[in-house]
Amino acid sequence: MTPTTELAIVIVSYDARDDLQACLSRLRDHPPRASHQTVVVDNASTDGSAAAARAYGPPVEVIDAGGNLGFARATNIGITATRSRLVLLLNSDALLPTGAIDRLTEILDAHDDVAVTGPRLVDGTGRLEISSGPMLSPLAELWQKSLVRGHGQGVPLLTGLAERQARRERLVDWVSGACLLVRRADAEAVGGLDERFFLYTEDVDFCASIRARGRHVLFTPEVEVVHRRGRSGRHARAATAMAYRRSHLAFYRKHHPGWHPVLRAYLRLRGLLPPE
Repeated sequence: MTPTTELAIVIVSYDARDDLQACLSRLRDHPPRASHQTVVVDNASTDGSAAAARAYGPPVEVIDAGGNLGFARATNIGITATRSRLVLLLNSDALLPTGAIDRLTEILDAHDDVAVTGPRLVDGTGRLEISSGPMLSPLAELWQKSLVRGHGQGVPLLTGLAERQARRERLVDWVSGACLLVRRADAEAVGGLDERFFLYTEDVDFCASIRARGRHVLFTPEVEVVHRRGRSGRHARAATAMAYRRSHLAFYRKHHPGWHPVLRAYLRLRGLLPPE
């Protein structure tokens, strides 16, 4: 398929109109230099998100998903609907500074063996969000959660470690899907995102599939993006938590089948096992 633009920006939206408008306004006011199109896939929002996005006009296109299909499936709809050399997966609650997309593109193009690159993420106050890491496994997940919790609580040793890691460009196992630039050829080679993951861990799985083909994932702190994390789920916390546990179980069933029954037993013991 011959690309019609250099870049497609795919944004999945669900009941996050204010964030979506802020994201689209930033893209409109500070667009990338490359030819591009922006596709918003709306997961049956009830807050007028789709209409608000349509008001921007070209190069923004809105696709009504017809229901809340989850992040992975909606993202795949957006990817399939576009024709470009590169695809940027962008959360509706992310704000890109001027030149961020251009620099991410330059960095990706400078490394032929790299399929995916992701920036340093910070919250609205400028505080680091840990947005890359090792492949999820029981031990790696325990360490990652300890690092995130310790950094969030301001534990000096863990905060210092997180900051040092986030200042160094390096190959990683995954970068956050909140802002992830991928070559279309690589995304299509792995069949897009695995739609078994409704919400959460789909970015880790996507990067794992790409790495399994001998390609690389690069974290680059040179580009910093504001991520007002989790705002689209703030009105449905119970449903969001349930979606996380379902995806967590699906991830272990796929990548660590021996540990899957252990995770199920743990969740059942805590009264957190989602229904089949």
